[in-house]
Amino acid sequence: MKKKFLYSDKVKEHFINPKNFLTDKDVAKWNKEADGIGEAGSPACGDVMKVWIKVKDNKIVECRWQTYGCASAIASTSAMSEMVKGMTLDEAEKLTPKEISEKLGGLPQIKVHCSVLGNDALKTAIKNYKEKQK
Repeated sequence: MKKKFLYSDKVKEHFINPKNFLTDKDVAKWNKEADGIGEAGSPACGDVMKVWIKVKDNKIVECRWQTYGCASAIASTSAMSEMVKGMTLDEAEKLTPKEISEKLGGLPQIKVHCSVLGNDALKTAIKNYKEKQK
């Protein structure tokens, strides 16, 4: 008997009503105004995450994103974007995919890689920001 993949109410909420999602019409603006931009994933596998951050006084004040992928990818990136607001860059770099999954009430094991990609895109955006500061 096959197991059903049941999503938590939090996953469903972030999938249906994603937070901090960046629409295509606003991408050009954010490409200019963001302090850091990061991308992770592969079009070949289907999940690609792009994250834009704004930083003030070493804290993330805004986090916007676009994700092309499944419900878990969308929900994970949405939750992550809310979690990092107000975090220092060091705190955000220490955020783990497990913490993102826990915030969502868990993800099916086969979908955990989705939370990893959003987290990777965030870390790449932070790295991009730090490189610009040099």
